[in-house]
Amino acid sequence: MVCQTVKEGTECVFMSKRGCSYNGGKCHPIVDNCNGCDRVTKYPTGLYCKAYSEPALKWIKGHCTLATNVKRNNGTTEEKKLNPLKASKRKSRNK
Repeated sequence: MVCQTVKEGTECVFMSKRGCSYNGGKCHPIVDNCNGCDRVTKYPTGLYCKAYSEPALKWIKGHCTLATNVKRNNGTTEEKKLNPLKASKRKSRNK
């Protein structure tokens, strides 16, 4: 259904015939960590996330999973540690 509370005119999964069924009856504005994300949208009532109704909950345990403003390090920059004993055995086996 179309939102009638905060994000007027947009489709919302929480809207029902009796109003907003989300916790507190409305979506919550973004937190400071969300600034710069592509999913932040400006409405007449403020800045809100397109993906989550309560963005603060996504930042409790670290980074938001859908944040586009955060660069993630997958650990690929570390060099693989080489065991010299195994390397010498591999080298002698290939000769």
